[in-house]
Amino acid sequence: MQKEELVSKAEKLKEEIKQERDNLNTINEEKEKLFEQRKTIGKQISEHLRKIKELRQERDKLTSEVKNSKEERSKLAKNIHQKIDVYKETAKDSKPEENRQKSPGFLKREIERLEHHIETSGLSFDKEQKIMKQIKELKKELKETEKTTGQHGNLREINKEIKTLKKQADETHRNIQSQAEQSQAKHEELIELRKKVDELKKQEDDLNKQIEEKKKRIQEKLKPFDEKNKQLREYKKQLGEEIEEQKERKSQKQKKKLAELQKEVEEKIKTGQKLTTDDLLIMQSTD
Repeated sequence: MQKEELVSKAEKLKEEIKQERDNLNTINEEKEKLFEQRKTIGKQISEHLRKIKELRQERDKLTSEVKNSKEERSKLAKNIHQKIDVYKETAKDSKPEENRQKSPGFLKREIERLEHHIETSGLSFDKEQKIMKQIKELKKELKETEKTTGQHGNLREINKEIKTLKKQADETHRNIQSQAEQSQAKHEELIELRKKVDELKKQEDDLNKQIEEKKKRIQEKLKPFDEKNKQLREYKKQLGEEIEEQKERKSQKQKKKLAELQKEVEEKIKTGQKLTTDDLLIMQSTD
């Protein structure tokens, strides 16, 4: 093959190699960009998964609090029903409160007045017996009134306890509503994050496919690229463009020979032998 033809083919091959190298670099840059995108998405997925774990723990804690609050509310409701039953039973045995004139205090004062009247007034036997009978009736009435007053006191105390329990039940109910709303909000946020993670994973899978495709393309192009470089080296060899390499090898060989000669001159100096003009030139070459 003529030199001109070799030069032409070598130049054409160089251009093809340059274009393919540029193409490979472009594909590799695209692959690296895809790697960066996948890395960014991976960080987002990790952050979302961390947040999902936190939300799940917070939601489960609130759900547990709701369960405990409901149990507490049930206990309060049971106590309220029991107190209401006691109230009804007590009210059933209780007589209506008398008016203010028949209060225990009024009856006691009336009994004292009548007893004092007997002691300080000169009454006839019949009159005294009549008042004594009246006192007896008043004492009986006082006993019944005191009993009724005690029952009404119990009713008021039970009613007070019922109101307190109802207040506690209402507060517990409000807590349940608040906790349930917070738990639901956490759950909904968690669901949304899961959707985002699923979408990001799809994007990640798509990027993985693109990256593998880029790798495959690079591998497919590397073989002909390497073959063309090999062919170009062959052309260069034929054109004598490896002369520089031959010169380098020759230079290394000369340096090795010079080092050997320098060693011989040094040995002469040590043994006191006479140096020749060539030996002096060799010694000068070390400077």
